[in-house]
Amino acid sequence: MFGLPEKTKLNKQLPKKAIYTKFSMNNAQKEKFDADISRIVIVNEISSATVNIAAGKDVSSFYVLLLSLKRTDYDTKTIELITKLIPQKMLLVLEYEGKACLAVWRTKLIRADWQPLDSININISGLDLDAVWDNAIMQIGGITVAEGNTLDEQIAVNTEREKLLKEIERLEKKARAENQPKKKFEIVQKIQSMKSIIKEY
Repeated sequence: MFGLPEKTKLNKQLPKKAIYTKFSMNNAQKEKFDADISRIVIVNEISSATVNIAAGKDVSSFYVLLLSLKRTDYDTKTIELITKLIPQKMLLVLEYEGKACLAVWRTKLIRADWQPLDSININISGLDLDAVWDNAIMQIGGITVAEGNTLDEQIAVNTEREKLLKEIERLEKKARAENQPKKKFEIVQKIQSMKSIIKEY
C-alpha cells in the first residue's frame, strides 16, 4: 500500500475511545472529532529497521496514518489536533469514499490534491531519515526549496506568497467594481506593489 516496503506494514487501529481517554478530551472535542473521523489506522512505520536507511539527527522514525473521514468539508483543526496529540512524526492519508490526499504538519498543515486512494504513492528517498522526512514533506506540498533556504523558511515564504495572491485576487475584484477613478487607481497601485513583492520571493 502507498508503494511502501512490506516490512513497514503495521495496520494497527487506534480506537477513538482510547484517544478520548488518553488525552482527556471534553464532550465538545469528542463531538467535533467524531463528526469528522470515522477510523484511524497506523498503516506503516518508517524506521532504519523497516527501510534500511540510517536514522537522522532529528528523525529516527515516522508513521503513516490512514484517517477515514466522514465528510470532505472536515474541520482542519481536528486534523491538526491529531498531529499535536500524538507525539510522533506522521504522514497522514486522509481518505473519503475511495479518494484520498496526503497531509503532514510542518509549521502548518500541508496537503496534497485529492486522488484515487489506490494511486497514492509515498516516495522513500534520502541518505538518512531526516532527508526522507523532508523529501516526503516536499512531495506532499509540491515544495521546491530555493537555494539558501531551509525547508521551514521555504514553507514560510510560500505561505506569505499564497496570502498575497489571495489578497491580490480580492483587490482585483474590488478594482473592477470600483466606479471612482481615484479609488480605483489606489487599488491598482496596491496590487502592483504586491506583485512586485511576489517577484522578489
